[in-house]
Amino acid sequence: MPYVVRSVVASVALVGLIGLTAWARSGEAQVVQFELERAADNVYMLSGQGGNIGVCVGDDGVFAIDDQFAPLTPRILEEIKKLSEKPVRFVVNTHWHGDHTGGNENLGEAGAIIVAHANVRKRMSEKQFMEAFNRTVEPSPKGALPVVTFEQSVTFHWNDETIEVVHVQPAHTDGDSFVHFRSANVLHAGDVFFNGMYPFIDTGTGGNLEGMIRAVERILERCDGETRIIPGHGSLASRADLERYHRMLTTVRDRVEPMLRAGRSRDEVIAAKPSADLDADWGGGFMKPDVWIGLVYDGFQPARR
Repeated sequence: MPYVVRSVVASVALVGLIGLTAWARSGEAQVVQFELERAADNVYMLSGQGGNIGVCVGDDGVFAIDDQFAPLTPRILEEIKKLSEKPVRFVVNTHWHGDHTGGNENLGEAGAIIVAHANVRKRMSEKQFMEAFNRTVEPSPKGALPVVTFEQSVTFHWNDETIEVVHVQPAHTDGDSFVHFRSANVLHAGDVFFNGMYPFIDTGTGGNLEGMIRAVERILERCDGETRIIPGHGSLASRADLERYHRMLTTVRDRVEPMLRAGRSRDEVIAAKPSADLDADWGGGFMKPDVWIGLVYDGFQPARR
């Protein structure tokens, strides 16, 4: 039976899954529900508003993966204290989007070391334009930037765990990493994996469907039937869930790719409804089917088969 703790917090309204709209814009109160679920003996998934957070606790201190939005930091720390009184010593960002990095500055000021792929720091340091949302994202303050970066991978020996952080080629963005807790047999996939829904692909910062597929395959190589997988969004998952997601991605690719090679326009590909039979299962999330197919078109990369 998984360990689950739920709590409710009143906060300022959030618009948009990936934190592209300022918290204070509407001024309305919104209830944010947190759920803390055990993935292994000392590894947990904390969900709330934004990307799922990974939490590893032990004698060395707290190791966290992603940190949602800045206004949530006090309540996130309250949730973590249900598991450990020790401080958060490391925070790994799986990519640059605000619903995964918004708490960086707060946690950094509290003493945590922020770690990410080099492209995460680069994206956060510069103004970004996200075409899918017609929104400019201003540079993050210096205190929010990762202070340790890597190019391929970095390994932590922490809380009696071997924790590997592995960069993948452009997939959801150009700075994606997944995190593998080897002893616990748990992986945090970041936004390479949206469990049970079509994913957002940030084509403006290097994302593309073929990269998503290849990244998922790299994660699957590390999974067995007992592996627990923390997705960027959605519920705690198994290898079977990730395989199902992989089949959806490859099915969409195999239907869209011939249309693009035949010279069909973006509007024509969307109008063809190539995901129609999948939409009931996958189209109920943030990415609606027509928007999803448009992103697939925008970030098309030839399949390497």
